[in-house]
Amino acid sequence: MSIRGSEPPPARRLEVNDVIIANKKELRIAHIGAGVGNFIEWYDIGVYGYLAVTMTAVFTAGMDRSMGLVVTLLGFAVSFVVRPIGGMILGPLGDKIGRRKMLFFTIALMATATTLIGCLPSAEKVGLWVIVPLYMLKMMQGFSTGGEYSGASTYIAEFSPDKRRGLMVGLLNVGSQLGFAAGAGIVAVTTAWSTSVWGEDAMVNGAWRIPFLIAAPLGILAVWFRTRIPESPAFELAESVEEHEHAEGHKLDPLFERHGLADILRRYWPEILIGIGVIAADGSAVYLLQSYMPTYMEVEMGVPASHTATAAVVVLVMQAVLIPFFAMAGDRFGRRPVLFTAAIGNIVLLLPAFALAQHGTFWALYTTLFMLAVPSALFLANTGALMSELFPTASRYGCVGFTHNVAISIFGGTTPLFSQMLVNGTGNLYSPALYVMFFSIVAVFAIWKMREPAGRPLLGSVPVVATREEAEALVAGQNTNPKIDTRTMPLQLAAIN
Repeated sequence: MSIRGSEPPPARRLEVNDVIIANKKELRIAHIGAGVGNFIEWYDIGVYGYLAVTMTAVFTAGMDRSMGLVVTLLGFAVSFVVRPIGGMILGPLGDKIGRRKMLFFTIALMATATTLIGCLPSAEKVGLWVIVPLYMLKMMQGFSTGGEYSGASTYIAEFSPDKRRGLMVGLLNVGSQLGFAAGAGIVAVTTAWSTSVWGEDAMVNGAWRIPFLIAAPLGILAVWFRTRIPESPAFELAESVEEHEHAEGHKLDPLFERHGLADILRRYWPEILIGIGVIAADGSAVYLLQSYMPTYMEVEMGVPASHTATAAVVVLVMQAVLIPFFAMAGDRFGRRPVLFTAAIGNIVLLLPAFALAQHGTFWALYTTLFMLAVPSALFLANTGALMSELFPTASRYGCVGFTHNVAISIFGGTTPLFSQMLVNGTGNLYSPALYVMFFSIVAVFAIWKMREPAGRPLLGSVPVVATREEAEALVAGQNTNPKIDTRTMPLQLAAIN
């Protein structure tokens, strides 16, 4: 491909100075800054989810309890409706002004919204209108989430050595799992402490605020980290290429041009469809496991709520342990084989897992969740890197923001709702398994259609390695390396100069 967009010049050979050598200190700072934000995002989600019953009593006092719970849970729905809008706006904006600035904005917005929820008055004091600011703050959270994970995964992918990209990006989802578990844990500790000190009504009477207000110091910590993270070298290279070409009056090749949402949809729709197919399977499996199965086991199988809550935290921690190993497998063996294993694992294991769940015993609870957790962890370990690998650097944030958030909002976040609707409508206790299996079948086709991206330089950028020796070896062997295609790299700029 030619940067000028006219007759393509011969592809220039890769030289050692073209290769980005990852700065270990900067990579560590970048990872901490991105990871802390991802942790807080899922901490906030966990707190709201595990306080749903308490929030119902606080914000819908005087309303029928079952209707009040629906009103409270609609807060989740509202945030998921807004999330794609956040991705559509913040993603292309992140391609224009930089990953670092956008990540600073998203975490500040998220932490502010969560803290303000903890400051809201109760319906008993001001009336049911308090639901309006609650929904507004949940919309702020959803909007910021639309740019948070897609931005963090894009940022870390661009900072990471090509051979370790899956592991580096996969660690963000370790933070997600631990953040969700921390939210659940803080709610449990706050409940136990406050009720022992102030009585059984302590949470409804004000202790519910504590987990939300903890988001303030966590947010300050995350903002502090993000003021110190550097911009990704891939973004800086893409920006310099565009500035040079515009200054010279040249027309950029579309691969190296930053596009708005309309052009993203027009140019990259095949990759977007592949990404949506994979993320739909990922999201439906994750939300089935984390958000629906504890309720399913409690309501349909009669397992005590204390057991399901404990099991959910145990499984989250187990997934956090598994993700790095599955991410390293994706780096070593390829993204496609590992994602095929995840999708086929769901297809094979979901029905037997639900069959075990029907026993309703302690061992059945943990065995069922473990069977669902392994394919889910395989997805979580590799989809973050995959999203960044599908799209070119100049428009990556916008592409990932749209693809990931649309798929998660439509197919992931709705899984608990549709699963329960299927159980209620059909009376078939296996219907949630069939629902998730359908998306895994779609994912098999999507994975089959995509090119293996693991270990390749990101589209529209140059190779990233860990050491200069590795850069020299890469350059020396480029003629026989099938993963090196200099036509997708901004190397022609040197030839023009």
